Amino acid sequence: MIKDIIVNLELNKSRDSVGDYAISVAESFDAHLVGVAFGGILGVPNYFMPGLPPYVFDDALRESNQLASAALERFEAASKRNALSIECRLDTESNSSPAANFSEMARHFDLSIVMQSDESSDIDSSLLIESTLFDSGRPMVIVPFIQKEIMVLERVICCWDGSSAAARAINDSLPFLKKADVTELFTVASEKTEGANGLRGTDMANHLARHGVKVEMAALPGADMDVANVVLSHAADCGASMIVMGGYGHSRLREFVLGGATRGILSTMTVPVFMSR
Repeated sequence: MIKDIIVNLELNKSRDSVGDYAISVAESFDAHLVGVAFGGILGVPNYFMPGLPPYVFDDALRESNQLASAALERFEAASKRNALSIECRLDTESNSSPAANFSEMARHFDLSIVMQSDESSDIDSSLLIESTLFDSGRPMVIVPFIQKEIMVLERVICCWDGSSAAARAINDSLPFLKKADVTELFTVASEKTEGANGLRGTDMANHLARHGVKVEMAALPGADMDVANVVLSHAADCGASMIVMGGYGHSRLREFVLGGATRGILSTMTVPVFMSR
């Protein structure tokens, strides 16, 4: 069961839809929702270099805190309209990065929600997403920057390759799958996965069915290097409203290294992605 959720609120008002999506998830599960906004020195643009007049930096710091406070106010107003149990946290004092802080906070919640990067607007959420994926030990939902709708669970695609990461993601997403109209266990059949144990997914489909999930099975061929494109193309063709997948990659000396399919999905996704590892 999902009882509490944390969402990263961004300072740019154009990114408020991540809060709206989180509100709809919390409402669906009757869960407590915590919104976090990061201001302070970490919210000041990194082009401020030593040697600038102190008042310039102070003005930027003040603006960062004001923008973070405004983001929380908008979130709180939207949450109250839905009569949710909410909490707002303004982080302006920490010396750690927002990515490190948020991933640590997320360990104490059933689910975290963040928004995809938007390269066209120079908004980069990749470090926060990767840190939360690798370091929180909790599942997360990444919301596309183009997302305008609240959560819909008509058809959910679960990416299945027989791996432990895929099994973990599917298990963590069960609260969503039980609410979905249809859950599709989807396999990209490639040379790499051809001999994988349990690849056909029959046992996993039966497992989901025993949990009351309405499950179908589907598979398409694809090269190992093209898995992300096959998944996203199939999601578009069948009108999927969410993708569930394992997060592949590793953390090495504070450097996050994503697998190719994970990186491809995160860069070009058009529907929310539930991810776990």
